[in-house]
Amino acid sequence: MGAFDPVQTFEKGTYIETDTGNKVSRKATILGATNIILGGKSIIQTRAVIRGDLRRSAPGQHVVISMGRYCLVGEGAVLRPPGKIYKGAFTFYPVRIADFVHIGADAIVEAASIGHGVEIGAGAIVGKFCIIKDLVQILPDSVLPDGAIVPSMTVWGGNPARMLSSLPETYQETIEERCKSYYQRFRAV
Repeated sequence: MGAFDPVQTFEKGTYIETDTGNKVSRKATILGATNIILGGKSIIQTRAVIRGDLRRSAPGQHVVISMGRYCLVGEGAVLRPPGKIYKGAFTFYPVRIADFVHIGADAIVEAASIGHGVEIGAGAIVGKFCIIKDLVQILPDSVLPDGAIVPSMTVWGGNPARMLSSLPETYQETIEERCKSYYQRFRAV
């Protein structure tokens, strides 16, 4: 994803564009849409699965997944809330995703929260209740174990994933520009 990447096109009518600029594939599976909030200018690609139907049955608990602006849920990626047994009953907990988050193709994400400017590589698995702080890269095919806490400005990879290196101070500008660029280059023909 860079300034010289080609324009990514899709056939007109295969994506629904919302009033806030979200582009959602008609071939994505979005369950419990009323429990999902998209901040705007986000892309949900073909075969992506977003599980807003998995929610706590407590009164007043409605938002299951909230996603910021300029986010991407890649082809075949699965985004679902983490769940566990609490007071004798299995219950799900909400997921909060900040702005400028790219979830790669075929990734599986059950994190509790994902910070600003996070890139999750293709085929990565993010375990239940992970907390990913701002400005992080999870490399493709990495497996982040349940409950992992990933500090800001780090690169993680492997199975199980571990910290491999730090990100440069300019990473925030880089990831924000890449996310905006990807959105702008993703258009109907």
